[in-house]
Formats: sequence, C-alpha cells, structure tokens
Amino acid sequence: MPQTVQQPTENAPAPFRIIWTREDCERFENDGLLIPGKYELIEGEIIRKMPQNRPHSAGISRLFAWCLSVFTMDFVQTQAAINVSPEDNPTSFPEPDVFVLNRSIAYFTSAFPTPTDLELVAEVSDSTLAFDLSTKAGLYARAGSMEYWVLDVIGRALTVHREPSNGRYQSVVRYAADESVATLAKPAKQVVVSALLPPLAPVETKEEEN
Repeated sequence: MPQTVQQPTENAPAPFRIIWTREDCERFENDGLLIPGKYELIEGEIIRKMPQNRPHSAGISRLFAWCLSVFTMDFVQTQAAINVSPEDNPTSFPEPDVFVLNRSIAYFTSAFPTPTDLELVAEVSDSTLAFDLSTKAGLYARAGSMEYWVLDVIGRALTVHREPSNGRYQSVVRYAADESVATLAKPAKQVVVSALLPPLAPVETKEEEN
C-alpha cells in the first residue's frame, strides 16, 4: 500500500545544465547560430525573443514616449543591452524594453551602460510577467538598479521596485491603472498608469477647425 514519505531536507543534485556566457553567444553569432537582437542571455540561459503582440508593442511605445517627454531623447533608449553586476555580467546580457540614463547617450557609443548610469529600468510584460517580476527583478536588484518598473499590459497595472539590498528590492508596490506614479529621478512628473497602457478603445483625433 502507498506509504507517506518525508520530503528530502537536503538539496538533490540538479539535472545537467549548460550555463552559457557572453563569449559563447558572441561565438554563436559569428557562426550564424544566433541573430543579434533576437535573444537575451539571462543567468546563463539563452532566451529567444518572441514576436511582440500588439498590446506589448503598444505598451513599449507609450512607455518610451512618456520617458522621452520627461527625460528627453538624449537620455532614453529602448531594447538595447546593458551591463549588470560584475558577478552576473559573464552570464547575463539583458535588453530592457526601456531604460533611462543619467548622462547622455553620447557617452555610450561603444561602451554599454552600467547600473550606475541608469535612472530607470523598465520591462513591458504580458506572457513574461512572472519571469520579469522574479528572475529579472533579482538580476536588476543585484546590479543595484535603483528603480525597476514592470508594466503589466494584461493585468493593466504597474509594479514599481525600489531600494535594492542583498539581491532583492525591499520596496515593491503595484499601482492600478487609475493610480499615479513618478520616478525617483523626476518626482514632480507624475503619470497615470493607464496613460502607459494600450488604450481600451480607439482614441479619436479632433478635426482641426477651419
């Protein structure tokens, strides 16, 4: 008959897993096995970027446009690579959907931004929400990124991560669509979360008066 057993208290050996590095990915690109911009390297795993659905791409566009309006075009980038913490750099090379620099893009013609160069890191999420709230949050917290936003286009909310310490964000606050938020860098520039999300109905443009 079936017997009740105790869950093992010691960690069992993990299945065989290959940890890829930036050098591996660069070699794969040179060999034509990977296409730049079509994948991310996160904690040693090569993650293929799926084609963006319309809500996801609309969320990126609206978040990017708002950041441009607040920080100007010389300080905002979208879907470009950044460095993380020294211990994570060899096996992670994320490309956030939007990030804001604290100095001009002109300083980064060859070098990649480091965590100390960033005012804000943001991801727009639909199917990757759990991953962005856990694995990527840990990656950015270990890097010391002071503010990390996750825009949830399905749940229509924004999760704001702040106060990185010991590899975790000590402050994690979820804002509903009708609530307002501002970045630490520009506290006077508040935005209603719904303004960053894909509109629920078509936005009609007013005809110009003669």
